[in-house]
Amino acid sequence: MTEAAPRYALYYAPRSDEGLATAASQWLGWNPENGGIRQPILSSGFSIERLAEITAEPRRYGFHGTLKPPIALADDATEGDFLGAVGEFATTMRPFTIPSMVLAELSEFLALVPAEPFPDLQDLADRCVIEFDEFRRPADEAELARRRANGLSPRQEQLLTRWGYPYVLEEWRFHLTLTGRVLEAAERTAVKELLRRRFSAFIGAPLQVRDLCVFRQSGPDRAFTVLARFRLGGGRLVNTEVWRAS
Repeated sequence: MTEAAPRYALYYAPRSDEGLATAASQWLGWNPENGGIRQPILSSGFSIERLAEITAEPRRYGFHGTLKPPIALADDATEGDFLGAVGEFATTMRPFTIPSMVLAELSEFLALVPAEPFPDLQDLADRCVIEFDEFRRPADEAELARRRANGLSPRQEQLLTRWGYPYVLEEWRFHLTLTGRVLEAAERTAVKELLRRRFSAFIGAPLQVRDLCVFRQSGPDRAFTVLARFRLGGGRLVNTEVWRAS
C-alpha cells in the first residue's frame, strides 16, 4: 500500500509566548508548536471525556486560522521548494492587527472571528490561495466527492473545481476554531458560556497577525504541527528548527 503523502497548510497561529496560544492549548489539549499534549482543565458541567469529544476535530488541526487549506504537494514540488516560496512570499507582506475578535457560532461549531471584515486579512488569504496553487496536487475524485457530500452552491462548485476547496476567496471566512459541531442547542449554549470565560481576555480584543505559518500533517491520522513560521515583512525565521533560509 502506498504511503499517504504529507499535507501542508498555510495558517495564522499565535506565537507560543502569546496568551492566546496558552489558552488555546489548554482548551484543546494540544500544542501544535512543540507537539505537546496538555491535560484539559476541569470545567463544571462537563466531563473530561465530553470536552475531549467536543474539541477532537480542532485538536487534530491545531489552533489556527486557515489562509490556504491543506494540500498534498504536486509531484514536481518538494517540501524545501514550498518552504522557500513561502519564506519569499512572507517578505512581500506586512503585519497587521485585526481590531476586534468575537466569539461566534458557525454551522453549530464555535470559533473566534473578526468582528468586522478586514481587507488586509482577506488579501493575505486570497494571495495564499492563488500564489501557492502551483504547489497543489490536484484533488482526486474521492476528495472531490467528500467535499460535495455536504452540498455546494454553484459558486462553491466552481471554487472546488479550480482551487481544490469550496470555501476560498469570497466564500472564505477567517475563524479560529474552538470546537467541533455541537448539535444540541442547550449544550452549545453551555459550551459558549464556558468559552466566554476561558477566552474573556481575547474577546473584544485586537489580534496581531505577524507571521505566516506552515503546518504539516505527516499522515491521515496524525495531528498537524508547525513546520515553519515566517515573519510577515521578512526577517529571521521564528521558532523553528526544521528550516533554515539559504
